[in-house]
Amino acid sequence: MALQHWLRLSLTEGIGPILARRLIEAAGDVEAACDASINLLRTMDGVGAAKANAIRESMRAAKVEEELDRCAKLGTTLICPDDETYPSLLRAIPDPPSVLYVKGSFEPRDLNGIAIVGSRKCSFYGREQAERFGALLAGAGFTVVSGGARGIDSAAHRGAMSHPSGRTIAVMGSGIDVPYPPENASLFEQIATRGAVVSEYPLGTPPLKDNFPRRNRIVSGLSRGVLVIEADTRSGALITARQACDDHGRTVFALPGRADNVLSEGPHRLIRDGAVLTTRLEDIVENLGPLPQHVTDEPMLFATTQASGEPLIEPATVGESVEPVGLTPRQTLILSHLGADPTHVDGLIERTELAASDILQDLTMMSLKGLVKRVDGQSFVRTSKKAAAT
Repeated sequence: MALQHWLRLSLTEGIGPILARRLIEAAGDVEAACDASINLLRTMDGVGAAKANAIRESMRAAKVEEELDRCAKLGTTLICPDDETYPSLLRAIPDPPSVLYVKGSFEPRDLNGIAIVGSRKCSFYGREQAERFGALLAGAGFTVVSGGARGIDSAAHRGAMSHPSGRTIAVMGSGIDVPYPPENASLFEQIATRGAVVSEYPLGTPPLKDNFPRRNRIVSGLSRGVLVIEADTRSGALITARQACDDHGRTVFALPGRADNVLSEGPHRLIRDGAVLTTRLEDIVENLGPLPQHVTDEPMLFATTQASGEPLIEPATVGESVEPVGLTPRQTLILSHLGADPTHVDGLIERTELAASDILQDLTMMSLKGLVKRVDGQSFVRTSKKAAAT
């Protein structure tokens, strides 16, 4: 029954993932949230009397059984956060989807997801590199996640499927029955047999412009890291990178490009700001940040090289608390002087006797890995996250 309640919230106009979570918390559980009174709705931030009435009417009118029947006829699975198959990485973000429409399936190995994102109007170089990294990551046991769009996304999916055992996940910005771009309909069918095509939008939802920034958080949320390949400074790929770093605590990687190519501006800016400069598979494997704290107690499947079968990622005992690994001596020194109370950069300079530029660079890198967090201006704290593996 939990699925029906989550679906009702998802189909209710005026309720997004964040408000749904707040309402469930206030009501006690998802079933009670679906019976929320006007008075309870009005206690939610940003919900006045008019909106509360509109939400209540929409909730009552939601055609839950009809949506479930249509999904069954389309061979589409619906999952909610209460399901065991709901991706653990996605569940850990601040605003996970209330429901996911899925063609294909999720597997435990998808916990090692890496997103590849970039421009729709990419160059030959960008397309070539997206396919290359898609194939390399798939061959190393990673699941390649992207948005199914033209350009970099499509190339990344195809690269992943070029490997015999490669898996890939496409996150749509429309209803799962509305393939967009339409020329990728056959590509989505292939992806469903080699991974999953997913959407949080109800069946029949058109590819509206506002859907895609919201879609991007799912691409990041399903991934342990995000690789940006060709993007101008207004690209949605940079939105995904910012969400990965600032909201989800995931590592951001960027592929350098030609200095005179406008599509290199996005990756180059990310590299300047601390993203991992990436030209080979090892750059990704060696710089993956820790798993989110909420999923470190779940079984971990480690990526392996196709040639040797040896782990690329050294496993740690499940649930074991270990110190972050894979840091430089300088980063380890800086981290040792950070705690739960904010420490200003000036204090770190005095305690470590390191140059300000070095400290700021390493703080940015550790922020991308989710190990430290900026709290105010030039003050930082150490997060509570531990590295189960890097």
